Order: sequence, then structure tokens, then C-alpha cells
Amino acid sequence: MSFFHANQREALNQNLAELQGQINVSFEFFPPRTSEMEQTLWQSIDRLSELKPTFVSVTYGANSGERERTHSIIKDIKERTGLDAAPHLTCIDATPHELQAIAQDYWRSGIRHIVALRGDLPPGSGRPAMYGADLVALLKKVGDFDISVAAYPEVHPEAKSAQSDLINLKKKVDAGASRAITQFFFDVESYLRFRDRCVAAGIDTEIVPGILPVSNFRQLQRFASLTNVKVPNWMTAMFDGLDHDLETRKMVGASIAMDMVKILSREGVKDFHFYTLNRAELTYAICHTLGVRPEIKAAPAANRAAG
Repeated sequence: MSFFHANQREALNQNLAELQGQINVSFEFFPPRTSEMEQTLWQSIDRLSELKPTFVSVTYGANSGERERTHSIIKDIKERTGLDAAPHLTCIDATPHELQAIAQDYWRSGIRHIVALRGDLPPGSGRPAMYGADLVALLKKVGDFDISVAAYPEVHPEAKSAQSDLINLKKKVDAGASRAITQFFFDVESYLRFRDRCVAAGIDTEIVPGILPVSNFRQLQRFASLTNVKVPNWMTAMFDGLDHDLETRKMVGASIAMDMVKILSREGVKDFHFYTLNRAELTYAICHTLGVRPEIKAAPAANRAAG
């Protein structure tokens, strides 16, 4: 048994070695609420920008204060790093006219990529006036944005069925979405089955897996209960007894995510989106195993000769 697992791991590692230079990564951040959190955010952005991500995204809250922070951070990232910075934009608690004005402002600022989401419904609210597909269509009328949308391998918690959820994704793609980024997951088979169902439904955009490196398992369980994400029993067992051992939790979380991306890469996945929670360490380590590394500049000829 151990010999089989050793050979399986060797095959996965060999596959990664062959894929070096062919893997694309992107990162998600959220607006900081304190000066200390802002410092952590920029340290993470600076660290992860070395890996040349295809884009970085910044989440967007329903209240106006958080919206303004998202706008500001997106523009700062673009100016300071030159990265493709993609703001999240939701259509909850905003009129079509307001959304159009926000999109026009982004376009004038040189922002060409937006993550378009319906957004979380406020408690007690009724049927929303707009959905994700409506927002995609609105953005496409403003400009030829590169638009990412959300997908749910384990089904959106509000969806009537898995099929209706898939139909909704197809509407977003047909409206002009360039790619779908999944909710985080830990059951790799659920993602692979979902990808197959997308192909069968005629969804021909990239279904980018969303990877969440876990260091706070209790927090993850709360996230998962809200988002209909299955936390496997084996994962619960791996974190058992580590509530007060942060460093070991980080190692366990990184190991789980590394195994996921290794298996997914073997299944042909070449694009990964990381939910960083504004911290770089685990995501950087996982990207390193994928062969996504900073460019090493050659030393000047005089220095090489001196060495």
C-alpha cells in the first residue's frame, strides 16, 4: 500500500515538473479595515506580485464605505504594481444607473477586468431586481470588459437544483463572461464532475478552481456551513487537536492544498485562483510547488567572473 502511494506521489510530482511555466495563478484579497490590516495586505500583494499572476481581485461589500475601499485599492494596485487588478462588483443594493457609473469610472481609470457577482442578499429581502447575468450584460454595454463570474461545484445554497444552478452559470457565460471562478472546495471529485457537466451543458469557458489554503479550521467550518461546501471527514481528522497550534495548522493546510493542485494539474487544470485572506505565506508556498516562481535575473557578467 505504501509503495503504491509513493509511486502515485512520484507521478504527480513528475507531472508538475513537466508543467513548469504552463501554470497560471491569480489571487483574491479583501479591503482592510485597519491600518495594521492594510500593512499586511500590501506586504502580501508585494510578495505575491513576484509570481506574475494573471490578475488579482479585490472583494466588494454591500456598504458604501467598503465599496470605496475596493475602488481605492484596485487603483493603487494597478499604479504600484502594474498588475491586472480586478474589482468585485455586485448588483445588490445598487441601481443599474449606479452600476453603470461605477463601471464607467473603472473603464476611464484603465481597469478592464471585473469580477461580476449578484452579491449576498440582505436578511429578509425578497427577489433581487438583478442577477449575475444581468450585471454581465450591463458591463458589456459599458465597455469590452474581461469578466469573471462565480461557479459552484457543490451547488449554490440558494439554487433550486444543481441543474438550475448550471443553467444560471450558462446565462452568465452567454451574456459575455470570460471565465468562471469556483467557490472554494476540498472534494476534488466534485470539481471534476462539475467541469464535465459544464462541458455537457455547452459552457466552453475556463472553470478556474478556487483554492482556499486553510490555517483556521474553525473559521473554515463556519464559511463552509454558509456556502454549502462539504468539509470531508478526513480533513476534520487532520485538524483535530490543533486549535491552539497555528504553525502546525498552517503546515496541514498547505499540504492539503498542495495535494489538491497536484491532482487537478494532472487532470489538465492550468489556471488556479487562490483565496489568500490577505496573507501570502501559504499561497506562496503552494505556488512554489506548482513551479510558479519569481524570475531569477542573471548576475552581471563582471559579478559572475568574480565569483
